[in-house]
Amino acid sequence: MDVFKFKSVDLQSAKNQLNHKTNGLSSSTLVLRRGQAFQILVSFDGRAFDPRKDKLVFQVVLGPLSFELPLSGTGLPLSGTGLPGSGSGLPVSGLPASGSGLPVSGLPVSGLPASGQPAPGSGQPVSGTGQPSTTQWSATLERGTNPNSPRTISVSLLSPASASVGVYTLSLKVQTRTSVKTHSLGLFTLLCNPWCQGDSVFLSSEELRDEYVRSDIGLLFKGTSSNYVARPWSYDQYERGILDICMKLLELSPQCLTNKRKDLLNRSNPVYIGRVISAMVNSQDDRGLLMGNWSGEYNGGVNPSTWSGSADILRKWSELQFRPVKYGQCWVFAAVMCTVMRALGIPTRAVTNFSSAHDTNGNMVIEEYYSELGKKLSLSRDSIWNFHVWVESWMKRPDLGKEYDGWQVLDPTPQETSGGMYRCGPAALKAILDKRVDAQYDVPFVYAEVNADVHTMIVRDGEVLSTKIDTKRVGDLICTKQPGSMKMLNITTQYKIERVLKQPGVAINSIRESSRVIPKDVVVSLSLLKTPVVGENIIFNVTVTNNESTHKELKAHVNAQNKEYNSNPTTTFWEAHNDLKLAPNETQTFKHEILSSDYASKEVREDYLVNLAVVIEDVETQKRTLASQEFNIISPTLTIQIANENAVVVNTQQVATVTFTSTFAIPVNGELTVMGSGLLEEKVKISLTLKPGETMKRPVQFTPRMSGSKMLQASLVLTNLASVLHGFKTINVKQA
Repeated sequence: MDVFKFKSVDLQSAKNQLNHKTNGLSSSTLVLRRGQAFQILVSFDGRAFDPRKDKLVFQVVLGPLSFELPLSGTGLPLSGTGLPGSGSGLPVSGLPASGSGLPVSGLPVSGLPASGQPAPGSGQPVSGTGQPSTTQWSATLERGTNPNSPRTISVSLLSPASASVGVYTLSLKVQTRTSVKTHSLGLFTLLCNPWCQGDSVFLSSEELRDEYVRSDIGLLFKGTSSNYVARPWSYDQYERGILDICMKLLELSPQCLTNKRKDLLNRSNPVYIGRVISAMVNSQDDRGLLMGNWSGEYNGGVNPSTWSGSADILRKWSELQFRPVKYGQCWVFAAVMCTVMRALGIPTRAVTNFSSAHDTNGNMVIEEYYSELGKKLSLSRDSIWNFHVWVESWMKRPDLGKEYDGWQVLDPTPQETSGGMYRCGPAALKAILDKRVDAQYDVPFVYAEVNADVHTMIVRDGEVLSTKIDTKRVGDLICTKQPGSMKMLNITTQYKIERVLKQPGVAINSIRESSRVIPKDVVVSLSLLKTPVVGENIIFNVTVTNNESTHKELKAHVNAQNKEYNSNPTTTFWEAHNDLKLAPNETQTFKHEILSSDYASKEVREDYLVNLAVVIEDVETQKRTLASQEFNIISPTLTIQIANENAVVVNTQQVATVTFTSTFAIPVNGELTVMGSGLLEEKVKISLTLKPGETMKRPVQFTPRMSGSKMLQASLVLTNLASVLHGFKTINVKQA
């Protein structure tokens, strides 16, 4: 019998995904990392495969790009048709006429191979290794075919370390002496590979790869640098269908829709991918994921404060036929981008910049204005956000040079355009530190966000009554989650030099107005007497000192304004005015108390932020002295306890108990939500009412389906008080 024909293929998904460290990623396709071989089993009917009679050619197709991989039985790859492995599968002469390297916004077509490797498409193995080159596609017949299955062969397929990220079609052309037939073998999704030295996202530390690629739990730091809160976030890259939705962000980008071939060629480069995703996470100028909203009115959508993970947002976008999800703010944009980049295999972390400047005119100065009664005025397009969250991704920068490899700032929050689209980065951290404002991309904007000076002025009828300059306030704390723990890591010195850093953990009652310029005559300061908590009154002191040898008649104007984290405050919700007399060299302290009913808003809020200011007016000289402080009012936290915490194993039911004792002076009601990626299939929602001082204990059953570090989180959205409470618990799930 001389019949030889294709029967079936086994893509060995479980084995390959375990080897490629993509196990757990949910996709309708096989999921692989570039620059690493994968094995498949091909079975035939009739006689066994005979390389003297039969020719097998594997075909890999990505949109309009194709690769042919003739099977080599020698253990070494064949260059086949001479197609390069730069991610294009096309000879250089086949590139579009836009010029060598096909620049797109200054980006080269292909990722560059590691130093000393041959150019992509050279067809040469890496010198001295004796191993197949990772700079081109190849197919190799594995030795030692199972004698018990002589009609089944094992084939090793290898992609270049600079192949384009995307969903590929794999087929096999079987050529005998009498026929040529092509058979579809299936689809595979190819991701970046931080485990591969030839990949431009290579990260040498296994601990950091686990944290910045494989981990699906995170913390987002919010509030103010002196009183920040750690908000739990579930990145959800392992949730059902999420990887496929992430790939859709690439496929629906304006770049892909305008010129698919050009886009696919450039997807070899994480710099290009980062710019595409930065634009696609917001919806300003494309079919992007999230619509921003900072108005406080969220009709027709979801209050950004209530999001707790990325899967809900990504799935909603898919369900809406890729129309934008309503609504997001900076930490939501950044957290979702972190999910997408990690899913694509690019090491990424969420970063918070406290006191983040938005310098609209690029003069490195933020101007702030106060009235003579202490009210902050919205007279400038410049602003300082109490906190701003972006991401950093790890990649090489061949366009800038080796010294700028490493962490790069990418910001999907729509603030300013870059290359005609609302996106930001990648801006190399080293370029920001070195003030290389000529370096791509958007280094000047990010530099100003962490370095701008603040000029604060008291004005009346257009006249400036006094001015002070602060060079330290902007970017006073830049931080991220510490690898392997749920603590904060201070990374300010990676952005800035020659600074005295604000030390985290300083008690809030020891914080004073550090930025005031001390005049010779009158000194004024503000100090909070305790950490402000939602539902409790705000208690603070105003301290005034007369440094002169004469008596002083003064007027004190104290003003408190509610504010959003990203803009100047608007209306005053509390104020106090009083006269005082100070003897020579006398100091007086005045205690003030703001009732919780004064600052509470109607809209559910995760964080209350308050701008507090005092202006001391010298009645005789008309000189005015200002002290101000912005602070957040924290919400009480929920506690989560796990029964048999050290014995949590995969596929075994466990019980968690969510506990909270009400600190509110009035009865509260709301909805408790408990969720955990890899722990709970569906969210648990419980309606409840709590009296003042009452303790809530709610048991929740969960069954882990994945091993490793997982996070159970709970949120309580109150309906009669405008507040959201959070709690989380990390769990080390062991294999059964």
